[in-house]
Amino acid sequence: MISRDPAAWRRISATVATALVLVLGGCTSDDHRGQGGDPPYPPPTAPSPSPSATVDPCPASGVQIRSTGGDAAMGLRALGIELINCGDQPYQLNGYPVLHVFDEQREPIMLRVVNGAKEITMGFDQPPRKVTLAAGERATAVVLWRNLVTDSTVVATNGEYLTVAPAAGQPAEEVDPDGPIDLGNTGRIGVSAWKKADPSTPAPTRPAPPPAPSAVPSSVSPPDGRL
Repeated sequence: MISRDPAAWRRISATVATALVLVLGGCTSDDHRGQGGDPPYPPPTAPSPSPSATVDPCPASGVQIRSTGGDAAMGLRALGIELINCGDQPYQLNGYPVLHVFDEQREPIMLRVVNGAKEITMGFDQPPRKVTLAAGERATAVVLWRNLVTDSTVVATNGEYLTVAPAAGQPAEEVDPDGPIDLGNTGRIGVSAWKKADPSTPAPTRPAPPPAPSAVPSSVSPPDGRL
């Protein structure tokens, strides 16, 4: 039997309103996120890599050695290399880089290293001088060889890997030879002495080509302009 007492109806209405307030107040926007058109949480983004992760660490030796690219002309090969003082102390050089060439299996190839490259080409035979590099300064040198076959009975030599050390007894680093070290059957490779790089000059991408031979003067007299 339904009560028609106004006071009772007021009590029932107040009870229902209080219950609705408690139910709706317990619902937050998180309870319906992704429903009814509400946008879901955005996907998490990967953290940005630390700047130090993209920078090569400085070796314990305090120097880094790398190639600056190669050049080839009429069988003569020239590969530029540079040494960077990445430490915080001065670094001294006085001599020639120490080279080792390896084949595809990383086995060492027996070669004769010509300091100054006199037997290979001209223009790289300046004697070594004492070089002191402050932090951040560079020294450069050039590795040279010829792809020359003079004896068909001797198998041509092709190196795939190259390591360079600042001097004898110093740790060596592998550098990119920018292609095969195609020595033919010469059995030798040359290298110039370390030379301090001009700090105002950016690191080269390729070494300067060897000097071209001077042109032979013509024996034909130029025409007389008065004719």
